[in-house]
Formats: sequence, structure tokens, C-alpha cells
Amino acid sequence: MKRILTIFAFAFVALVQVLFAQGAYGNNPLAHTFSIVARDPQTGDLGVAVQSHWFSVGTSVIWGEAGVGVVATQSFVNPSFGLRGLELLKQGKTPQQVVDELLATDEGRELRQLAILDNKGRSAAYTGKNCIPEAGHINGENFSVQANLMKYNTVWPAMAEAFNKAKGPLAERMLAALDAAQKEGGDIRGKQSAALMVFKGKGSGKVWEDKIVDLRVDDSPAPLKELRRLLKVHRAYEHMNNGDLAVEKGDQNKAMEEYSAAEKMFPSNLEMKFWHAVALVNVGRIDESLPLFKAIFARDINWKILTPRLINNGMLKVTPEQLKKILNVN
Repeated sequence: MKRILTIFAFAFVALVQVLFAQGAYGNNPLAHTFSIVARDPQTGDLGVAVQSHWFSVGTSVIWGEAGVGVVATQSFVNPSFGLRGLELLKQGKTPQQVVDELLATDEGRELRQLAILDNKGRSAAYTGKNCIPEAGHINGENFSVQANLMKYNTVWPAMAEAFNKAKGPLAERMLAALDAAQKEGGDIRGKQSAALMVFKGKGSGKVWEDKIVDLRVDDSPAPLKELRRLLKVHRAYEHMNNGDLAVEKGDQNKAMEEYSAAEKMFPSNLEMKFWHAVALVNVGRIDESLPLFKAIFARDINWKILTPRLINNGMLKVTPEQLKKILNVN
């Protein structure tokens, strides 16, 4: 076994030297990995997700734009494929036409792995013949899965099956595909980083609204586990954001509903517990808020200092007597 690994290491170094000499590698990362590009046919949302035994894989492999499409460029990465691929899609070209055009003038094409999906759910993928085994892809309507340097050649079929069987929002379905890849053996080197992005199917021109999810785990012994945790936090803060919007519109009942939903997901999170308590006060349910304030103040006195500061701008609607009751809760 030791001899096999030694031979593999020498062969890998030799290959990299050849690539440098040919200019195919340059300063680009060797992001050997597995990834998925996908579309939710119900909402039109577009997503891309990845895991690799490489630091900060999300910065170079995954790309996307609302109303346009998503791209995964990996193996011996050509990062220009991301923005160039999206621009070609905006010109009206199909994913297959984009793949063909990007690869046509790329001297390192046989070491590339590339997948592109557009806002209509059409996909195209490519695995160069010199990608390190096990390597391959499966693409179809509304998705494409691709992998290289895998332990087994069953990784990407497992991803496709898991994605097609999964239920729920697009982000969770893509995570199911990544989990299936890791369960099947994943990257032969192990795991280090992961990333996930979801965009709206129709762009509004407001980039800050059109990117729905943008999560990265740059360095972790269990990146998919951490990515799933972050997605749950993201979902909780979606409720928090909805609560803030309700406050802006003066809909205190809606705000309480959203803050309460967030708190139920993370009951130990003081931020979520605090705004739930504030929302209860603002709808006239101050007695229900007191146990929450008590627990919050006991853990961090700064929340008690903050509370009176919410009065002047109308975020906390209390009389002096009610405020005293809150601050003196015991």
C-alpha cells in the first residue's frame, strides 16, 4: 500500500510539473472536488454547491447570477470559466454552447471539469480525459453532478439519485446530494471545505436581494456538517429578517410570529430570544415577555442596558411603569 501511495505521489508531482510547463495550471487552485449545479422547477431558484479537500473551495469553484445560471469549474480550475460562462449565457447561448466555447481555446481542457446550468434548467457538463480518477459527471434536466479524484466511481451517481429523491428547498436538496457523495466515499484525500449559493430564478437588478443563500466553510474537519448547521442558522435569520420587516411596517403580530419561529430553532440564542420578548411587549403581552427578559438579562447584562434605548425610536412601546417592570424582573 505504501509503495502504491508513493508511486501516486510521484505521478501527481510529475503531472503538475507538466501542467506548469504547458501553462495549463498557472496560479489556479487544484480544486479536485464534487459539486452540483441545480434548479428548483417550482420556484425557478438556481443553486450551486461543492465540497473538497482544498482550502476555501467556494472562492474558485462556484459561480452564479440570478436570472442567468450557475457554474461549477473544478479539477485543475480555470476560474475565468465562472464569469465568462455567465456572460455567455446572458448572450443567449445554451449551456452546451457555453461549455464548447470555453473549452475551445483552453490548452488545459483535458484537465478541466465544468458544469453549467441556465435559468431554464438546461445543463451541460464536461470531464476532461486527464482528470484524476475516479472522475465523471451526470447531467440532466434541472441539475448536473460532477466529481473528480473520488475514492469510487459511484460517487456522482449517488449524488444524482439523492438529489432527485430529496424534498424541500433547493439548498437542502443540494446538501442531500453532497452528503450522499461523502457517504459513498467522497474525495479520496478527505474533506476540508464546502460552499453553497442559491439565486433567484428571475433577477431584479438588486443583487442584495437576488442572492438568497451564500454560505462557506473554508477550513473544517467536517465541512458538510458545519455547512448544514450554517444553513439552519440562515433559515432562522430569515425569520429574524422577516420580523424586522414587519416591525418597519408596524405589523407587530407578524413580527412576534417571525421572531418566535427563529427562537424555536435556536432557543439558546439571546438575539432571537430578545426580539421575541420585545415583540410580545409591543402586542400587549408583557407578562409573557418577562420570563424571556429574565433569562436574557441573567446571561448577559448588556441586553438590559440596551432595552431602554429602544424606546425613543419606537421599537419598544412601553410606559415608564412597564419598563421598570421589565428591568426589575426577577
